[in-house]
Amino acid sequence: MESFARKNDSAVSPCLWVGTGLGMVLILSLNLPASDDLRQSEPVMVSPSGTVLTLKGAVLAFACLDCVGTLTHPPYEVWRDPHSADDGEKTRKRKLVMHSPSSSQDMGDHQFAVICSEKQAKVFSLPSQTCLYVHNITETSFLLRADVVTLCNSVCLACFCANGHIMTLSLPSLRPLLDINYLPVTDMRIARTFCFTNEGQALYLSSPTEIQRLTYSQEMCDNLQDMLGDLFTPVETPEAQNRGFLKGLFGGSGQAFDREELFGEATAGKASRSLAQHIPGPGGIEGVRGAAGGVIGDLTRARIALDERGQKLGELDEKTASMMASAEAFSKHAHEVMLKYKDKKWYQF
Repeated sequence: MESFARKNDSAVSPCLWVGTGLGMVLILSLNLPASDDLRQSEPVMVSPSGTVLTLKGAVLAFACLDCVGTLTHPPYEVWRDPHSADDGEKTRKRKLVMHSPSSSQDMGDHQFAVICSEKQAKVFSLPSQTCLYVHNITETSFLLRADVVTLCNSVCLACFCANGHIMTLSLPSLRPLLDINYLPVTDMRIARTFCFTNEGQALYLSSPTEIQRLTYSQEMCDNLQDMLGDLFTPVETPEAQNRGFLKGLFGGSGQAFDREELFGEATAGKASRSLAQHIPGPGGIEGVRGAAGGVIGDLTRARIALDERGQKLGELDEKTASMMASAEAFSKHAHEVMLKYKDKKWYQF
């Protein structure tokens, strides 16, 4: 972020704030080339500023406030493809979008640096590096997530503790605003995916495919029903139109009929005798009896084959059980032999 790297600095400069797991905060000064042409060829020089700040617990979050307590967003640069063929005639220049003023005269005499760790939060005044406010968030547990968010045209520090408490602190004074027990962390998925967003909202993955959303702002809760969307708009089914004779004749669309209406004897009448004709089979009743006897013989043979197959499967199960018992006995004897010769030396065998 754009901040004061050293105590004697008179203007802000690009800096990299590094927090360690032991609560140490290091400020590295970034030296960028002055012109855009040199930026493409010369590297960025990184040098330690000598500033070291300390907190209790691993560092989780940083934020920068101006002299009136407004959140200062980090500057960003609009990326443009230098090899784009859309506007070859135009020469686009790199544009750095600055959210913070570039001199200490515009910002007043100082800015605030907010640092939050697993145990406490501190607010430092820059460039004097004086610790203005300290708040010990928890002693028996630790924080899983901390974010500086905007809420009701103000800025606050939102924290999620491992014991399930959600806490908010005012900035830059670090006054406790909210402390509520929400959900004890029993799943590491919640600890890894929990995050705070602006306007009093938070999200986390409650399952691999489900996102849980919550709000800790009364204003957001009051307007929640207005923000809910509808999956579809219910529409009443219109009445069926009357089919005219010409529309039914040339429309080509199918029409639903009842089966009894099409094939019933009441409306369709009895079938004509010329539609079906009795043709006796070869052999008459004797042929039918012979065919039935052949079918019964096939069924009997299939049943005998099934019985034999079941008997073989039973024998296979018995052999499998016997092999498992033999393997278990062998394992037991091997374990006894290992215990017997475990503590003996080589010259005792």
